[in-house]
Amino acid sequence: MEKEYFYRKIYSDLLQGIKTGSFPPGSRVPSEKELAEQYGVSRITTKKALEMLAEQKLIERMPGRGSFVLEHDGENWESEKTENLLRENNKIIPDNLGNGRSEYGREESSQRESSQKEGSQRESGQRESSQKKGGREEGLPDKGGVDSSKRLIGVILDSFGVSYGCGLVNGMERECGKRGFHMILKCTRGSMEEESRAVDDLIALGVQGIILMCVQGENYNANVLRLSLEHFPIVLVDRELTGLPIPCVSTDHYQASRELMERLIEKGHTGICFLSHPFMQTSSVAARFSGYLDAMLEHGLMTNEEIWLKNLCGMNSEAEARKKEEADIEQIETFIREHPEITGFFAVDQLLGILAYKILCRMGLEKEKEVVFFDGPEDTGDFGFRLDYVVQDEELIGVRAVGMLTDLMEGREVPKKRFVPHKIVAMRAGCGIRSNEEPS
Repeated sequence: MEKEYFYRKIYSDLLQGIKTGSFPPGSRVPSEKELAEQYGVSRITTKKALEMLAEQKLIERMPGRGSFVLEHDGENWESEKTENLLRENNKIIPDNLGNGRSEYGREESSQRESSQKEGSQRESGQRESSQKKGGREEGLPDKGGVDSSKRLIGVILDSFGVSYGCGLVNGMERECGKRGFHMILKCTRGSMEEESRAVDDLIALGVQGIILMCVQGENYNANVLRLSLEHFPIVLVDRELTGLPIPCVSTDHYQASRELMERLIEKGHTGICFLSHPFMQTSSVAARFSGYLDAMLEHGLMTNEEIWLKNLCGMNSEAEARKKEEADIEQIETFIREHPEITGFFAVDQLLGILAYKILCRMGLEKEKEVVFFDGPEDTGDFGFRLDYVVQDEELIGVRAVGMLTDLMEGREVPKKRFVPHKIVAMRAGCGIRSNEEPS
């Protein structure tokens, strides 16, 4: 009875946290071990509580990653059923959070509560029918001469610009045209809410698959988790969602990072600073950091948190980076003055790499210290100072992503990861940051 009481207690506490928003959709709930320590019980007891939530589709359990809260309707909790569940050992109530929502959690706001379930079922049936008819809901007229025989796919990007993203979009659009797809593009600008809204909008439009460059951060989008559970065709680009069975096309960020580090170390740099924004949980950034660490350790070079700047503001968008640039400049300048032994700088993206180089120029240190980074510019000019950076084959990533999504939509198996070749390029630049790319 005592064990039964505790698993019910843990279940109820977690359920209350989900209801009140203490654990919002996409957030991670405490692990079996954490709950066991918190409540002073065994992991068998805490596992049972988590399994009950998972069977109700309130959380998704991902081995090696944790348990994450799924999208739900927080306004329609059936307390009587919850109480019955707690009275009946091992009895799991059906998912009662779908009232007023379609298969992927979109609300039917135009119908009253009494007809919400019927409307959701009808919408789900229409979507299934539309997918069989080329991505267009039956009964909707073609507009603007659009070829209704072409299928729809959705593309959701965190952001894109000259430094990274434009080539990606170009590759996807070109390949979609070859394969007879219409492509719908959504940009989330680093917002998890915008990403959720984009997923809902694309599903409502009848897309048959989605290519996603996910928002950076520790939490996963609940709508994306839901689509994964439903085996909806999704392909990730650039960034993986660790623990989810969603295929990803990207550069081998770890290998590219190792190659950049070898460039610095071969030139005699032994003190190398790592420059990054705070999103270290993002798979691409984590892989670049691992490459940096392994190269330092392999060559017997000392590195620790004192020479890592991992809270800079760049990368979310170029506009945002400009607004916060002054704070980054002050922090990097202070670091350079306090650590004269640091002669190399490894930046995770172009914005931070160019910023670091500008600061060195302003301090008159550009000839003594060196910067390497990912995703260099493509301007012209040759001013004599060399910077090395990674060039990702964005267009090929886009082409491969569309091809992989097509395979998923047609029921074929695809690899979990697909790496696209990269290259290291030398930029010859002065402090005005004009550049000239040359194969190394």
